[in-house]
Amino acid sequence: MTDKIQEIQKRVEASREDIIKFMRDIVAIPSMESKIGPVGERIQAEMKKLGYDEVRFDKMGNTVGRIGNGKKVIVFDSHIDTVGVGDPSEWEWDPFIGKVEDGILYARGACDEKNSTPGMVYGLAIARDLGLLDGWTAYYFGNMEEWCDGIAPNTFVEVDPKVKPDFVVIGEPTKMLLYRGHKGRLEMKVTAKGKSAHAASNHLGENAIYKLLPVIAGIRDLEPKLGDHEFLGHGKITVSDMHVQTPSINAVPDEAIIYIDRRMTFGETKEVVKKQVEDLIPAEFKDSVKVEELFYDEPSYTGFVFPVDKYFPAWALDEGHALVQAGLLARKTMGLVDAPSSKWNFSTNGIYWAGKAGIPSIGFGPGDEETAHTVRDSVSLEDMVKATEFYALVASLIVD
Repeated sequence: MTDKIQEIQKRVEASREDIIKFMRDIVAIPSMESKIGPVGERIQAEMKKLGYDEVRFDKMGNTVGRIGNGKKVIVFDSHIDTVGVGDPSEWEWDPFIGKVEDGILYARGACDEKNSTPGMVYGLAIARDLGLLDGWTAYYFGNMEEWCDGIAPNTFVEVDPKVKPDFVVIGEPTKMLLYRGHKGRLEMKVTAKGKSAHAASNHLGENAIYKLLPVIAGIRDLEPKLGDHEFLGHGKITVSDMHVQTPSINAVPDEAIIYIDRRMTFGETKEVVKKQVEDLIPAEFKDSVKVEELFYDEPSYTGFVFPVDKYFPAWALDEGHALVQAGLLARKTMGLVDAPSSKWNFSTNGIYWAGKAGIPSIGFGPGDEETAHTVRDSVSLEDMVKATEFYALVASLIVD
């Protein structure tokens, strides 16, 4: 084991400047709104340089790189799309060129989630060269996730390349800790129908916004009553958006819609979660206010459509599972400070891999999720390079 990690660390150090340049290159390529073609081309160029056995786009437009043809299959999952930059005036530096200060790279996607791509791409090549992937088929999977968690791995298993892996390593930020689960999620909308009238004669109308006020207040006050779990934590709920339909700003709105993000812990079913919101609708509005689960059927940038409902199950891999133990051993072997396994607060592609498909999954990545989607989106370059060691080592430590 000592010889193994020393050789990995030697090779990672020799590739340090290439890994950092690769990272700077991919954050400099905008990949917002799921448009991941150009950044995928840059990643594929690096994999070709490193001698991957197969490098291509899948039907959805995700990037797939494969090493080996062994019977055991492991996928290293890193979503390479990002959210937008928001108000450009809030950034003190170009969000794509970014800046490096005190060893920290600040740029859009530096944390969420281009953070793990260089380490995964280089780590798998190093593992191959050292014989650590003998008997394995290993995939790097650079995908789109920001607009619908789990849709990309769903297509990986069911559409292209139609492979159900034995294990998955997710590269979302974990502060270099080993994560093994997170809460699930159900996205819903509540639609209120009203009756329009001129604002000067508002008594003749039915204001759709007013019908939603008790629902909004109920959601605000509902959280303390939600489920709890000793590992995953407490359920969460929030109104995340609102749309109003009105003939003009001088009229009574005839439709109002709110969108709800409901984080689900173990023991909460989507049927119960939906009914909790339905029970907030006053009796007199039951006929004109409806709760619906959301559905995703937007085409990817290639035009590919894969319809899925926006229900994402909670998941957690047992502490004693071979994959969790391999991840903890990899951290220890790398010289990281011992720490127990933990969980994400936000959602990842694990909702499909582990939550829907039942594939054992863990998470390991540099960065802190609290900087994700903010103008402080960032990652330690030292950790980003160091993570390469984990990705190179972990498969060889899995003992079934």
